[in-house]
Amino acid sequence: MPKAFKTVAVAAARAMNENKAADILLLDVRKTSPLSDYLIIATALSRPHLESLEDKLAEHLEKAGLRVHHRNRPQSDLWRVLDFGGLIVHLMVEEARELYALERLHDGAKELAWRN
Repeated sequence: MPKAFKTVAVAAARAMNENKAADILLLDVRKTSPLSDYLIIATALSRPHLESLEDKLAEHLEKAGLRVHHRNRPQSDLWRVLDFGGLIVHLMVEEARELYALERLHDGAKELAWRN
């Protein structure tokens, strides 16, 4: 299953790029996290953009056969988390991304290329 999630993770990163997410980071966290195989952290340019990214990503991955297992509720205006099982996506506005610096929590995780 990890290879399938890697393909989905790359497709998700590309979809977010098409929808103007910034600073997209795709990590292989199989060795650093018991929760997921892959992790994406991306920056939304505004609060409305955050909501749009969340909806479009969920729709895109649903078409690929993956449903959101869990979303953070109540929804935050600064940070959204979508759990697809082997892939967890963090969408954050810039101020939240700088404050929480999730990248540092996964020190040792391998960054994966997702661009064509």
